[in-house]
Amino acid sequence: MTTIAVLGAGKIGESLLTGLLKAGRAPADLLFTERFATRAAELTKTYGITHVDVATAVQRADVIVVAVKPQDIEPLLDEMAPNLPSGKLVVSLCAGLPTALFERRLPEGTAVVRVMPNTPMLVGEAMSAISGGSRASDADLELVEELLGSVGKVVRVPEGQQDAVTALSGSGPAYFFYLVEAMIDAGILLGIPRATAADLIVQSAVGAAAMLREGGGHPVMLREAVTSPAGTTIAGIRELEKHGVRAALIDAIEAARDRSVELGAAHQDRD
Repeated sequence: MTTIAVLGAGKIGESLLTGLLKAGRAPADLLFTERFATRAAELTKTYGITHVDVATAVQRADVIVVAVKPQDIEPLLDEMAPNLPSGKLVVSLCAGLPTALFERRLPEGTAVVRVMPNTPMLVGEAMSAISGGSRASDADLELVEELLGSVGKVVRVPEGQQDAVTALSGSGPAYFFYLVEAMIDAGILLGIPRATAADLIVQSAVGAAAMLREGGGHPVMLREAVTSPAGTTIAGIRELEKHGVRAALIDAIEAARDRSVELGAAHQDRD
């Protein structure tokens, strides 16, 4: 069996470990690193997975999943590089960081796959986009698809699209949460108790998402089916258009894309 090490057992790292266990991976085939001893002990007790240091993880594992924040990547690469045998597969879940950064800093022959997941990985509904670096093979990409398929859906994209993917689906859940928050506040304004408003909106969001995924209809068609002439929905949509909500969302996603580009550029000239 392939041994997998997750470097950084935060929410995303823990979610991946949980998904791999649910998919049938044995705890003995998984390793993780974690800076805080209390949390490491808690994860080992909960899942039966061995906590190791970075040097041990990269030496023992066949696949090394890097799940740290972008600002923490430099010291981690410094720790990985002298201990990483050639021929290993490194999977980066770090927003904005290109495969070229890892290829430049890690031993010759290291295959790298870049992944942009999102937080619904916590409930097994992630949307992950993967891109292979210059040394990654189809077999490497297929293995990553298999691993990430245990926590959601996976698509392949050219690496040049990863900054846009980061803005669209990586940050996407936050936009939905923002809209749901605003709609719950509107319900309270209209006299509905918070708990009831939350139930109404969350279930509406779940149902609408299911219609989009399972029905296969275009969002415009689905929206028009709810929008009767001179009805309540069109009155609300007129206000959304009047206040430029569509344009604001597009601007927000462009801004997120630009920030992803900045994160990668910040590491471009470092050795």
